[in-house]
Amino acid sequence: MWGSMEERITAPASLSGSQSVDRALGLLSLVSYFGDQGGSLSEIVEQSGLNKPTTRRLLLALIRSGLVEQDVQTRRYYLGQEAYVLGTLATRRYGLLQIARDSLSILSAKTQDTSFLSIQRETYTVCLHREEGTYPIRTHALQAGYRHPLGVGGGSLAILSTMPDDEIDIILAANETVLLADYPNLSPRQIREDIATAREQGFALNPGRILANSWGIGLAIHFPDGRAAGALSIAAIDSRMQPERQLELAALMRIEAKKIEARLAHLQPLSDRPKRPVTPAMKSRRPERMKV
Repeated sequence: MWGSMEERITAPASLSGSQSVDRALGLLSLVSYFGDQGGSLSEIVEQSGLNKPTTRRLLLALIRSGLVEQDVQTRRYYLGQEAYVLGTLATRRYGLLQIARDSLSILSAKTQDTSFLSIQRETYTVCLHREEGTYPIRTHALQAGYRHPLGVGGGSLAILSTMPDDEIDIILAANETVLLADYPNLSPRQIREDIATAREQGFALNPGRILANSWGIGLAIHFPDGRAAGALSIAAIDSRMQPERQLELAALMRIEAKKIEARLAHLQPLSDRPKRPVTPAMKSRRPERMKV
C-alpha cells in the first residue's frame, strides 16, 4: 500500500533493519544517476552524505547482488546486470519509455529540436530518454539519467503542475535547500508562479531559468485516472521558443501525449495503482533523508 508523500520522503529509519536497506537503495538510485559515466567512490560519498566506510560496505553488498558493478580499471561504479534484468521484467508494468519512443521520434523529426521523456521519482524528476533533433544548434541542459528537483525544467514543471497544492507545498519544502543553493533563478516562490502560468496556458515553460539561452516546454502525460505518468518536453535555444512557436510545439506534444495516454490505458496494473494521499498536517514538517 502506498504511503503519503511525506512518508515516502522521510523513509523513517526507526523500523527494524530498514536503515541499511534504505541507504543501500538510495545508493543504487544514486549510481543510476551517474549513467554511462559511472560514479567514483568519492563522488558517491559526497552525493550520498554517508561516510566512506559505510558507502563502500553498502556498495559491496549491491555488487554481490549484481545490482551494481565496478569497472576494474577505472574503479567507477555502474548499474549491474541484475538491475538490467529487473528493469526488463518491469517493462510490461512500467514500460512508459517503450510506449513513448515513437512519439519522441515524431516530435524531434517534426520540430528538428530535441525532445525528452521524464518521470517523477519522489521529489525529483528523471530524464528517461533524450531524442536528438536535426537543428544544428542544440541545448545540452538535459541528458538521459539526469535528475532535477520537481519544478526545474519544462517537463519537471509540467508534472508538478498536475499535483494538488498541498502536495506541491510538501515537495517544494523538501527541495528548498537544493533549489536555493543550485538553482538561483528557481526559488520555491518562482516555481509556484510558474505553476500558475502553466495551469493557465495549458503547458509548462522554462524560459531559460536554468541556462539563459536554453528554453524548454513541457506537457504532462496522464494515466486514465488523471495522475501524471510522466512528461514530454522539447528544448531549444531561446530564438526558437518565441510565443507563437510555443503554441505550435504545445499542440504537437498534445497530439503525441494523447497517443501515449491511449496506450497507457491498456496497461491495467498501472491504472490500478492507488492514489497517494497527502494531508495538510504534513506541510510544516521538514523531511530528513539521505541526500541522493
